[in-house]
Amino acid sequence: MSRFVLVGGGVATAATATGLREEGFDGGIVLVAAEPHLPYERPPLSKEYLAGTVDRPSFRANPEAWYADHDVELVLGTRVDELVPAEHRVRLSDGRSLGYDALVLGTGVRARTLDGFSGERVHALRTLADSERLRGRLTAGRHLVILGGGFIGCEVAAVAAGRGVRVTVFEPEPLPLGRVLGAEFGRAVVDIHAEQGVEFRTGQVVTAMTETSSGLALTTRDGGVVECDELLVGVGSVPNAELAAAAGLEVDRGILTDEFGRTSAPDVHAIGDVAVRHHPEHGGPVRVEHHDTAVKHGRHTARVLLGHAEPFTEQHFFWSSQYDHMIQSLGRIDGEGETVIRGSVEDRSFTRFSLVDGRIAGMVALDRPRDLLATRKVMAVPHRVTADQLADDDFPLKSLLPKAGARRSEARR
Repeated sequence: MSRFVLVGGGVATAATATGLREEGFDGGIVLVAAEPHLPYERPPLSKEYLAGTVDRPSFRANPEAWYADHDVELVLGTRVDELVPAEHRVRLSDGRSLGYDALVLGTGVRARTLDGFSGERVHALRTLADSERLRGRLTAGRHLVILGGGFIGCEVAAVAAGRGVRVTVFEPEPLPLGRVLGAEFGRAVVDIHAEQGVEFRTGQVVTAMTETSSGLALTTRDGGVVECDELLVGVGSVPNAELAAAAGLEVDRGILTDEFGRTSAPDVHAIGDVAVRHHPEHGGPVRVEHHDTAVKHGRHTARVLLGHAEPFTEQHFFWSSQYDHMIQSLGRIDGEGETVIRGSVEDRSFTRFSLVDGRIAGMVALDRPRDLLATRKVMAVPHRVTADQLADDDFPLKSLLPKAGARRSEARR
């Protein structure tokens, strides 16, 4: 193959380009991104960059010189307006047309919007420009209301509170992150934020917004009114799958792919947040919006493009830092199987395991990095464990790993 075209300005496409060059591909690579910036990591947008503790170059996916040094053509500030699979061609917003031997779609997601909630004081958080704009408004003494107590909402609340901003979070569910991480984590998150002065209004919904002479007035479902200076809408995301759908690719909550990242169109792959990828170990399609998976998708797709077709079986991993606390998760935490708590919920140092047929299917931990490190190794090998063993903080997780002799025997087989 002579030319690969990568669409998207995030870490998924950047990792694909990096992987291709590291694997020895010496053909053409063109990376097209709608934003005018070099491909960059997005986690800092709601954390360090929003707080003003890091600058742009520190979270670029690759240094600026890397692209020229590795002969990767960048087409920035340009959209792909049309994909024509039958012609192996894409048409760009600047009028150009690019042919490809293989196309990789890493178009990501965009922030979900709400009808009637827009204006100069209303914010979303998905791009570098979004983060810069919001950062300029987080001034001590002002009042920020956040709609949605998900990861973005909680992380922004932590940054804003640290800058002396009064913060109120409206979360329609009984607990923030409770449906994703479990009630134990939801309660811990509320308590952690309350200690920093953040108010959570759980089970409440804002239904309307009006502008006032000094800010915004928000009306709740029960008829109450809350005034604020700025509003962040953090109610989820929408996959940028329209380009693929218009081209006739199979789309369902994102771009559908097999376990190799291949879409329903020949020589078209999808990776990162927009991809709904068949996962052999999960037995079905999975779409993951996390940095680590996007990078691994990119690296894996580079190998697939060069003929090393192995299924993607990596367990997805994510983290969320809020104040000096760290939430880390690995694998499936969707409620399947038996839930086991290890550690102390009261002391906010615990891990919630998902146990399926005697195997750890997933885990999420609050301030317990050792549990994560041990579990990552255990989940990568055959193992058997009981709920009582997992719940016992004195039970060493590393004892679930095969002994050295068994590992050598397994390797020989």
